[in-house]
Amino acid sequence: MDQIQQAQEEALASIAAAQNLDALQQARIAYLGKKGSIQALMSRMKDLSKEEKPAFGQKVNLCKQTVTEALEQREAKLQSAALGQQLEQERIDITLPGDNLEAGTVHPLILVQQEIEDLFVGMGYKIAEGPEVEQDVYNFELANIPKDHPARDMQDTFYIDPETLLRTHTTAIQMRELEKAKGGLPIKLICPGKVYRRDDDDATHSHQFMQCEGLVVGEHITLADLKGTLEFMAKRMFGEGRKIRFRPSYFPFTEPSVEVDVSCHMCNGKGCPVCKYTGWIEILGAGMVHPHVLEMNGFDPDKCSGFAFGVGLERVAMLKYGIDDIRNFYLNDLRFLKTFDRFD
Repeated sequence: MDQIQQAQEEALASIAAAQNLDALQQARIAYLGKKGSIQALMSRMKDLSKEEKPAFGQKVNLCKQTVTEALEQREAKLQSAALGQQLEQERIDITLPGDNLEAGTVHPLILVQQEIEDLFVGMGYKIAEGPEVEQDVYNFELANIPKDHPARDMQDTFYIDPETLLRTHTTAIQMRELEKAKGGLPIKLICPGKVYRRDDDDATHSHQFMQCEGLVVGEHITLADLKGTLEFMAKRMFGEGRKIRFRPSYFPFTEPSVEVDVSCHMCNGKGCPVCKYTGWIEILGAGMVHPHVLEMNGFDPDKCSGFAFGVGLERVAMLKYGIDDIRNFYLNDLRFLKTFDRFD
C-alpha cells in the first residue's frame, strides 16, 4: 500500500511540474503506460493472498483514477496556455493601415462602347455579335462587294485562306443577322466589335480598331429617319448643341451613301485647330441599305427599306476625351489609362 501511495505522489508531482504538453505526455507514459510504475503495481497481485487482492486492486484503480484526473486537468490548462500563447504570437494589429489594392479602370473604348449601347438599347435596338474570324461571303459578298469588285481595294484585308479572313468591318454581323431574320421585319440592331485592316500604324491609323455599326430595316424607312437617329446620337455623345450634316459619298452596302459630320464641340462650329478651322468633324459613314443587299438576304426591296451607319469608336473617343494619338488605346500605358478613373 505504501508503494501505491508513493507512486501516486510521484505521479502527481511529475504532472504538476510538466510545463508543456510534451512533458505531460512523458509523465503519462511513465506512470500509466504499459510499462509505467502504476501499471507495474498490478503485477504484484500474484504475490498476494486472496484476502489482500481486492483491497490492493481497489487501491491501485483509485490511484490510476486520481492520476488520470490530474493529467486531464493539467492537459486542459496547458492547452489553454498554448492557445493563448499562439493567439498572442499571431495577434493582428488592427490599427495598422491596410494594403492599398489598386482597382483597374474601364478602358476608354469600352466607356464609349457602353455609352453607345445604352443609347441605342434605350431606343429599342438589340446588340448583335459575331466572329472576328469571318467568311468572305458575310464580310464582302452579301454586303454587295463580290470578288474582283474595286471596293475591296478600299479595305486591305488580312486573309487566312481564300474564303476566311479577319473581318474588316462589323457589316459582316449585319449580314448574319439579316440571314437569321429570313425576311422578318422589323430589324433594329447595333453591332460593336473589333475589326482588322492591313494598315501602317500612326497617330490616326491602326491595323486593329473598333467599330459600332447600326442597321434598321422595316416599312417606310427613309433618309429622314437616319438623320434624326444620328442627330440624336451626336447630341447625346457630344452635347446638346451639336448639329450634323450629310455629304455625298460611296459605300457598296448603301445607296445613297453619305459621310456624316458633327459640328465641332470645341469651337461650336466657329473653326479651331481641332476641326481644322472648318467647324465640322467627320464622325461616321451611313446611307440607305442598297436594294440589292436586301434582295440577296431574302427581303423584298419594293416592300421594305432600311438605313445603316458605322462609327469608329476610337474616332469618337479621341474627339470626346481630347486624345491626339490612336496608339494610346493599345499601348496599355497605366499613366494614360488612369486618367479615365473619373469617367467610371
